[in-house]
Amino acid sequence: MKPANLLFIISDQHQGAAMGCAGHPLVQTPNLDRLAAGGTRFSKAYTNCAICVPARASLATGQYVHKIGNWDNGFPYDGSTPSWGHQLKDKGIRVDSIGKLHFRSADDDNGFSEEIEPLHVVEGIGDPASGIRDGSIRRDWRPGIEEAGPADSTYQQYDGRNRDNAIRWLRARANDEQPWALFLSFVTPHPPWFSPAETYALYPHDKISMPPQWQAEDWPRHPAYDYMRRFFSSEQPSPEATIRRLIAVYYGICTFLDQQIGQVLAALDDLNLRDSTRVIYTSDHGEHIGARGIFGKFTMYEEASNIPFIMSGPDVPAGKTVDTPISLIDCYPTILEAVGCEPPEDGLERPGTSLWDLAAAPDQDRTVFAEYHAIGSRNAYYMLRDRRYKYIYHVDAPAQLFDLLADPDELQDLALAPDAQTSQLLAEYESQLRGIMDPEAVDRRAKADQAARIESLGGREAVIARGVFTNSPAPGETPRFRRFVKAGD
Repeated sequence: MKPANLLFIISDQHQGAAMGCAGHPLVQTPNLDRLAAGGTRFSKAYTNCAICVPARASLATGQYVHKIGNWDNGFPYDGSTPSWGHQLKDKGIRVDSIGKLHFRSADDDNGFSEEIEPLHVVEGIGDPASGIRDGSIRRDWRPGIEEAGPADSTYQQYDGRNRDNAIRWLRARANDEQPWALFLSFVTPHPPWFSPAETYALYPHDKISMPPQWQAEDWPRHPAYDYMRRFFSSEQPSPEATIRRLIAVYYGICTFLDQQIGQVLAALDDLNLRDSTRVIYTSDHGEHIGARGIFGKFTMYEEASNIPFIMSGPDVPAGKTVDTPISLIDCYPTILEAVGCEPPEDGLERPGTSLWDLAAAPDQDRTVFAEYHAIGSRNAYYMLRDRRYKYIYHVDAPAQLFDLLADPDELQDLALAPDAQTSQLLAEYESQLRGIMDPEAVDRRAKADQAARIESLGGREAVIARGVFTNSPAPGETPRFRRFVKAGD
């Protein structure tokens, strides 16, 4: 593959299904649809952890979360584990970032030549209370859900600046002779739950299809998800009208995001850079928007774990959809190859595969891995996903198994009433999982690290007294801390 420029665009919390090119009958994403029509879309793309900080650390380093120890939003990436950015920079390649990184600090060497208006974790600390997983405290997300509607937000304003900064950056680099890499990171459609009025109006509530298992009587009654609903104060179901309004807001923010991306891609065309630039679009994780009685990310269900992934540019097949499973861990070798950089010989295990060849190859079976050790979970859970099945292993709780070819909405957990074939599959998947890591040992290590982190910050009571914020503030915005809710209140 001949080296070329790379424009890597990532958003935050964009559900893989919420695009026109993914077959959604309502969501309007014309710019992403055109990008997919001119390139290749991976239909089975997954995050390696369905929450921001671990997902982004894994993407940066090409390593699984349990290898690097960025367990939750209180363990931000600090540049100490080499990233693909470090590799490019060491080879003299210009590699800049614009927008959200959610690392520890701009004072760290995160692998970029320049960070332009980055969003990092609050106070370089993030959310260490995520590591308090014993059920003694919980968070109330109902106010944010109930106030959802058409309005401006600091996140929309921030993404407008990210768009403008990207266009200025492209203009400044338009005549560079050496390939460059730009990591452009938008923060929408992550909450707060506000959408521009004009895009919100595109989604009449009566046209919206309700998400899978949104009604309380249909919720999957599994210990992990029962705990999660209690933790976020969602034990009582939200009214249908509230969920419809929330979904309209989410779709409206997705369309807003698409508009920002469209303007950046238009600048790429205006500067005659399209033929010399490869473009990748993806997101760090998805969003439930009420499916299974859950709001937010956090799970291995498709709503939270499946993400958009589109590639376009030189040597990329046009108008192709690939069903080979991939994950964000594959971005490390993919980025290196795009700009002509050899993989490092540093002895670190990076299980990802460059996606340029997979884009051109016939569909193949492949298994991707994800894990979760963060907010809203009492114990760890892990996912293996191949072309047909999804296996979810829960520490100290029943495993789950879904046949996504027969049951794409994940309504029938085959592990609830296993026949002989299902029992064999469950055993095979558990064996495969244990070949990657020891799930119980990793769970214990994560909890030990979380306890040590909390102690280093003054202990449990000090971390609780600091409070909680719903989302990281945009640059220049003051974080708005709220008090925790005690269990039983």
